[in-house]
Amino acid sequence: MSAGGGTKAIVAALLANLGIALTKFIAFVLSGSSSMLAESIHSVADSGNQMLLLLGGHRARRRATPQHPFGYGRERYIYAFIVSIVLFSVGGLFALYEAYHKWHEQREHPGGIEDWPWLPVAVLIIAVILESSSFRTAIKESNAIRGGASWKDFVRHAKAPELPVVLLEDLAALLGLIFALVGVSMTLVTDNGYWDAAGTAAIGLLLVTIAIILALETKSLLIGEAASPEDVRKIEQAVADGPEVERIIHMKTLHLGPEELLVAAKVAVRPYETAADLAEGINSVEARIRNAVPIARVIYLEPDIYRNAEQPADGVPQLKEA
Repeated sequence: MSAGGGTKAIVAALLANLGIALTKFIAFVLSGSSSMLAESIHSVADSGNQMLLLLGGHRARRRATPQHPFGYGRERYIYAFIVSIVLFSVGGLFALYEAYHKWHEQREHPGGIEDWPWLPVAVLIIAVILESSSFRTAIKESNAIRGGASWKDFVRHAKAPELPVVLLEDLAALLGLIFALVGVSMTLVTDNGYWDAAGTAAIGLLLVTIAIILALETKSLLIGEAASPEDVRKIEQAVADGPEVERIIHMKTLHLGPEELLVAAKVAVRPYETAADLAEGINSVEARIRNAVPIARVIYLEPDIYRNAEQPADGVPQLKEA
């Protein structure tokens, strides 16, 4: 996995979640808090998700085969999509079910947390500290590659899915801990278990929301996204910088993976005396494209002769090709 994949952030989140999951589960066993159980499952789900991201990055590095001639770069997108499903089902839906169960349990057996009452609070405060450290690592790794983009644009348009996934998971973890802390604290203060159930429900709704956002963004990557506008401009400039090509007739780009871009274009070339001269000119253009956008590893340029442009009724020029 490349540096852009955020391996450091993933490992930091994995180690934090494994430790947090264990302490939360112990606190649940001793106190019986439903918020602690929801948070325990949340941390277990997050740990599994980070393992999936690492596995996806490892499998994406496999060499291309005759059956998969463009390689396995998109496996990173597939595993990121699986993460959203795990977060939705294991994390979100379980928390909502536990909230429903706790709410109805309060009708029959009202009351707060009787055993080890302040242990969940202590565990949650420690978990906030650990999650904050993991979140800080993810922010630092993201800042190294997001440039001047806003956080919203970074999450929406990043081609490497791992860092946006870890960022959203860590954000959800911190907010979930706050919800759990409020629910548990209010339960202890009021001796009313409905607060614990409400905190659990808030955690569930939060995780479902984050999972849906992740699924929608990853779905776009799975379908296939074009190069960023900045990379498209660089490619167009690289084509125009030499005398070999008069203009681009049309061009399409597609991410085969986070660090692999396919470029296919029909270009209008000047007259060449021999096919060898034409091939040499096309090779020069391809070299400039790769120099301008190093991830443009698969390039197909189709030479053509530009005739003129007709102006149809809709006002959009239509190029005539030889």
